[in-house]
Amino acid sequence: MAPETVQAAVEPDEDLARARRKLAFEAADAEGLLGPRDTAVGGRVPSKLLAAARARSGAASTSELLLYALSKVALEDDFGRQLLARRGRVPKGTLEG
Repeated sequence: MAPETVQAAVEPDEDLARARRKLAFEAADAEGLLGPRDTAVGGRVPSKLLAAARARSGAASTSELLLYALSKVALEDDFGRQLLARRGRVPKGTLEG
């Protein structure tokens, strides 16, 4: 894939990215996960990963990006795992319409 194709693939609509961040922060707040910023986090990450994540999320700062990413991970549902666990358990005729 050409570099410009990769860049286009990670740049969503700015309004959509803003709405996704807002919803993630609201959900994290509703779960009581957001509060005082009392812990510092540091680490080394690949610059390409950071740039792609920042571009895709629309986060204005590394701190906002980290808060958004942590919120998404903390709130991640287990729909896929639950769906796969139901394999073979949907009664016949359920999906017929």
